Amino acid sequence: MKPLVIIISAGLTLSCGAVGSPVAPEHVGVAVTIEKQKRQHALETEREEGKSIGVDPSLEEHDLDLPPSHPVGTR
Repeated sequence: MKPLVIIISAGLTLSCGAVGSPVAPEHVGVAVTIEKQKRQHALETEREEGKSIGVDPSLEEHDLDLPPSHPVGTR
């Protein structure tokens, strides 16, 4: 019985604490997430502007009549 108690208490003692390596506080929090989202948004707008500049001039003359998009099914 005594060895079982020692094994269980040793297991519980070793299992306490944080899992993994420590994370620097500069990489955690709401401010960091907002900055990442701003950078991602800026990159997306740059990509969109770059694509709109590189549009083929021959396609600008044509007007494509596409069917209206309607939801197929809603629940």
